[in-house]
Amino acid sequence: MLEKLLQYLENKKILILGFGVEGESSYNFFREHFPENKICIADKNENLLQEHTYLAKDNNLELNLGQKYLDDINNYDLILKTPGISFKDVDITGVEEKITNQLELLLEYVDIFTIGITGTKGKSTTSSLIYKVLKEQEKDVFLLGNIGDPIFNNIDMLEKDSIVVLEISSHALEYVNKSPNISILLNIYEEHLDHYKSLDKYIEAKFNIAKYQKEEDFLIYNYENELMNKYRYNYRNTDYAVSENEIFEARNKIYLKEKDIYCNEQKVMSIEEDLKLKGMHNFNNIMFVIAVCDILKLNFDKALDTIRNFDPLEHRMEFVATINRVDYYNDSIATIPEATINAVTAIKDVNTIILGGKDRGINLNRLISFLLESDVENIICLPKTGEYIYEKLKNTNKKCYYIQNLQEAVNKAKEVTKESKVCILSPAASSYGYFKNFEERGRLFKKYVIGY
Repeated sequence: MLEKLLQYLENKKILILGFGVEGESSYNFFREHFPENKICIADKNENLLQEHTYLAKDNNLELNLGQKYLDDINNYDLILKTPGISFKDVDITGVEEKITNQLELLLEYVDIFTIGITGTKGKSTTSSLIYKVLKEQEKDVFLLGNIGDPIFNNIDMLEKDSIVVLEISSHALEYVNKSPNISILLNIYEEHLDHYKSLDKYIEAKFNIAKYQKEEDFLIYNYENELMNKYRYNYRNTDYAVSENEIFEARNKIYLKEKDIYCNEQKVMSIEEDLKLKGMHNFNNIMFVIAVCDILKLNFDKALDTIRNFDPLEHRMEFVATINRVDYYNDSIATIPEATINAVTAIKDVNTIILGGKDRGINLNRLISFLLESDVENIICLPKTGEYIYEKLKNTNKKCYYIQNLQEAVNKAKEVTKESKVCILSPAASSYGYFKNFEERGRLFKKYVIGY
């Protein structure tokens, strides 16, 4: 399976740019297949050797560490970029053609069937659900990318009949020139504006998931999303439109009619079913999964059984515990206002919400209006975006609290939340600058709630 890929890489002077989880998997892959080749690792972390002592034993490894780690990127044939590294304020003139990543190398040089999922919200749930549907229909399927293992961790295990489900971030899509066989674009909202030079650049990166598809490939897209419609992408007749309203224009369509989900003219399921996945936004994710089932001609009844029994992922409207007759939910994944609105709408009886995080310039006014009109009584605001929300709501009929850290916020929630009601962490902001990632924020929230 890897002959074309290994032949392409064999005589390249390669730079691994960023040594996080994906960068380390790239290093391990190269060392397994090219033990004597010269490789360079460039990373801002000056303590990389102390943290990864085995690297010091590699005599064919160059290191470029510290603040100037990007200085010599012109000197390499191939720049294998970790998605999290931003070139927003970096002049990459003359090296754009050299930039690649694990995703593009898989799509370009490994003859395998791929399903790629991107979108501002819903990627992990949709990817995991598609993976489970395929697994329970006895397909040889791998879940890789953001939610699964790095691609190079599993690439040696792929067979010609394997299917690879890929959760793909906009960062991974930014410099690719290939697209998956089935591409799913769930939605686009304002997000990652600290990474891109403009919102248009962010939208453009998202649409790369379908830009390079072949005639026999499929795109499943959100028919109603405002930012996607402004981009005016040229959809094909073979593509699938997904909408929460009945669609007439598209040939292939998954849509909601009254209380039922339809795949073209076939009624598939009711949205009044009591699923483990809560909220209309999750039914929207399910509609994309149904489109995949139709394209691949899967057993619909079996797929629906999988959907009905699918448990929510950690940090996604995750029930934590009932403490003193208050239910606590962890929705740390909610890094934009739309996600927080969805969570409060889906989980009934929210009396207290904890929100706030890194300020990336995202408009918060719709969230503020929603909270004003909602039944949420207590709004606990954390730095930095919480400061803005607090100032807007402090003189209203809401009980607002501006608190400096998460542990104190949980203590305040325990003090003010009414019995038989719900407290939810749904920050509507990124965790960076305060926590390592949203997972750390969610796990700490659970720790403070339970008190262990």
